[in-house]
Amino acid sequence: MDNFETVLPKLAAIPLFSGFNINNPTDIEILKSVYEIVTIKKYKKGDVIIKEGAKGDLCYILYSGSVRISRKTPAGDIIALANLTSTENVFFGENALITNEPRSATVTASSDCSTLALSGKKFLELCESCPLLGFRVTLYIAREMSKTIKSTNNDKATLYEALFNEIEGNYE
Repeated sequence: MDNFETVLPKLAAIPLFSGFNINNPTDIEILKSVYEIVTIKKYKKGDVIIKEGAKGDLCYILYSGSVRISRKTPAGDIIALANLTSTENVFFGENALITNEPRSATVTASSDCSTLALSGKKFLELCESCPLLGFRVTLYIAREMSKTIKSTNNDKATLYEALFNEIEGNYE
């Protein structure tokens, strides 16, 4: 794996670690602790990194290459949700840092790629000795989940209204 000085700018650019400042010695030490528990995983184009419905305890930071995120509809059709590249400073599978729930989507390598994989178990152990890390990362995740819930609620309301209007229109 690349050395810490090479990986540090990537870690600091990831929104998951946006609460850390690479000009602050304490923050650098915390990110170094994260670096020490990540492993690099390489994938070939077409490899499945995360499978929807599977259990997994790894969060992935896309270090190089690109991935496609997809999921099944209730009818079983597969829909693409996003195409991501490492230049976008993205990560996926972050819920594995705080829960053991099954994966909510499939992530497939759309090119040869490498990731920095962070074990949920090791992350929680690190948070025991570095509560600031746990606080900042879980605060970020909680804020993102809150945005998702609000968006989902708005989508549900829109769909409900459209369905209601459709039904009401059929009875006039």
